[in-house]
Amino acid sequence: MVSRSIVFMLFVFFTTSCSETNAYKGSITFPQQITLKYSWLSNYSSNNSIAARIRVPDGFKRIETKPGSFADWLRNLPLKQGTPSVHLYDGSLKGNQRVHYAVVDIDVGATDIQQCADAVMRMRAEYLYSIKDYKNLHFNFTSGHNVGFEKWSQGYRTVIKGNKVSWVKSAGKDDSYKVFKSYCNTIFNYAGTASLSKELKPVSNLNDIQIGDVFIKGGFPGHAVLVVDVCENIKTKKRLFLIQQSYMPAQEIHILKNYNDASLSPWYSVEFGDVLKTPEWDFAKTSLMRW
Repeated sequence: MVSRSIVFMLFVFFTTSCSETNAYKGSITFPQQITLKYSWLSNYSSNNSIAARIRVPDGFKRIETKPGSFADWLRNLPLKQGTPSVHLYDGSLKGNQRVHYAVVDIDVGATDIQQCADAVMRMRAEYLYSIKDYKNLHFNFTSGHNVGFEKWSQGYRTVIKGNKVSWVKSAGKDDSYKVFKSYCNTIFNYAGTASLSKELKPVSNLNDIQIGDVFIKGGFPGHAVLVVDVCENIKTKKRLFLIQQSYMPAQEIHILKNYNDASLSPWYSVEFGDVLKTPEWDFAKTSLMRW
């Protein structure tokens, strides 16, 4: 992220890596009846979701997802009505209004911190928070220090001092959505594409692409887009995917158009060659990664 590059680099310089890992561990057991939850909304309707609004091309069908899974949750993300303009964090309009197919119905915040990797982490965090899986709700700072919501909800907060990141208990136990958002904002301030790319594992087979995978280039600057739906050809089994992004400055999360193939847009084919060309960033085919 350009706007926070200096902060990140200084933070890395003055901190040491911890030995904790941020790999997603264990499986999640879901109740028999699943009600998807989008905590920032009080009036969610599946009629305005990605799955309901974006049809698959002829000859394709959506891949199956486990009810209540991260993939299921992403596929059913709520969209704003119609095709509204994309706004920045300060309420002004994004300069390039030609790249998006739809806008996700979620806030962007009031400061310039929920940029590209942050929007990816926001989705992962929101899902884990919605199912109360606090044990697996954690991310690494750019320094490598692991920061989890489970400890945060117990009243502990991170303190950065010299070459050390420590926890100090400064509040009571509270796992409210307000506290969750304060946790996310801290993550967004001290994490980015550089740290997130080190947490994810490479996907070698593009045709194995899954909902929830991430195309990412870590660095200063870097970029990341999130795969939010996947379908496959009924006969050939070749897959298509949808991707969403935030960008710089921080802006509303939006589904990207496919400039390379208007007949497929907004779907992208896994057969894109050596480079995935998105409207505002190019990714190498080796950039696909997974939680």
